[in-house]
Amino acid sequence: MIEDGSTDRGSVTTVRRISATIRRPTGMWTPAVHALLRHLEAVGFSRAPRALGTDGTDEVLSMLFGEPAFSPWPETLRSSRGVAELGRWLREYHDAVRTFRPPADAHWQGQEETWQPGMVIRHGDLGPWNSIWDGGQLIGFIDWDFAAPGHAIDDLAQLAWYAVPLRPVEQQRRASVTGSSILKDRLHVLCDAYGEQTAAVIEALDALQSRDRAHRTPREARHRAMGDLSRAR
Repeated sequence: MIEDGSTDRGSVTTVRRISATIRRPTGMWTPAVHALLRHLEAVGFSRAPRALGTDGTDEVLSMLFGEPAFSPWPETLRSSRGVAELGRWLREYHDAVRTFRPPADAHWQGQEETWQPGMVIRHGDLGPWNSIWDGGQLIGFIDWDFAAPGHAIDDLAQLAWYAVPLRPVEQQRRASVTGSSILKDRLHVLCDAYGEQTAAVIEALDALQSRDRAHRTPREARHRAMGDLSRAR
């Protein structure tokens, strides 16, 4: 947890804690992200930061109290219970966001598609390093800067890639989760908790990664490649 008054530099930006708030630099996407977070607050979704406005060149967000899941992962995230928590969180988020209609002038940092009915606003950066835990309880996800219009299953596919994880063996070892049978079980647990078929998630992941390779900017490519390795403690 960031100490009061201190700063923490991640792979994308630097954040600063002041009391129970987080300050981070604004971008062209900030008004759209704040509209999203305010919608989540209005519909009673409590497991995301609250948008509290801006202060000069910084946005002001409420702080989610707990610890992020850096590598090697905490015991909770290495358990079936932990990966099920992630699936349930994502289902609850998608249920909450389906009634959100983005502002007409919304600008999204991670945008690849124009929003249309049937889409949701994806979180867009569902790595364990952005999940906040208090003991065995998932408090929520932070870092919504890459939120953008897309299809719900793509969020689930990204979560499976990072949190099962379906990544190369080196990243699995850093997370302390290895073995094909364990990974298969974790994928089934995640998909069951969310309510989706594993085959559909694998198909979506393949398509998602193909699009990412074709469209990501150099900055985004560096961020994705670093992943939770950049936040290992």
